[in-house]
Amino acid sequence: MKVEQVLHMNGGVGKTSYANNSLLQRAMISMVKPIVGASIEELCCTLFPECLKVADLGCSSGPNTLLVVSDIIDSIRTTYHKLNRPPPSLQAFLNDLPGNDFNTVFRSLPGFYKKLDEEHEKKFGSCFIAGMPGSFYGRLFPNNSLHFVHSSYALHWINEV
Repeated sequence: MKVEQVLHMNGGVGKTSYANNSLLQRAMISMVKPIVGASIEELCCTLFPECLKVADLGCSSGPNTLLVVSDIIDSIRTTYHKLNRPPPSLQAFLNDLPGNDFNTVFRSLPGFYKKLDEEHEKKFGSCFIAGMPGSFYGRLFPNNSLHFVHSSYALHWINEV
C-alpha cells in the first residue's frame, strides 16, 4: 500500500482531531506570515493578474486550513490598496492527501466567506476555494496554472526525491 493512502490526520472536530491539536503548526504559520506577505506583495506588483491562483500544499483540516488563505487575502488587499488598484479575484486550491477530512474544510467555507465579506466590507473581490486531493509526489496542477504555492509542515514528507 502506498504511504499517501494510509497517512492522514485525525479528522472531525473531536478531542483527538487534528483541528484541536495543531497549535504548533499555527505558530509556524504566524512565524512565516511576513515572508508570505512580502512574496505576495512582490508577485502582485509585477504580474497584476485578474485572478491570482494559489495552492496550499498539505493544508490538512481545521482552523489552520483557511488561516493561510486569509493571510494571503490580507496581503493582496494591502498591496492593491497601496497601488490604488482593485484587488484581483483569488482562486485557492487546498491540497492534502485523499484521507484528509475535506468535508470539515468545506463545511467551514460559508462562515469563512461571510467573515471575509465583513472584514473587508465586500471590497476584496471574488474568492473561490477548491479542494485538490492527492499527493504532491506527482503532478497536481497543469503547467503554468499557479502564481503562488505555499506549504507549511508538509515538505518534511518529501523523502522520495
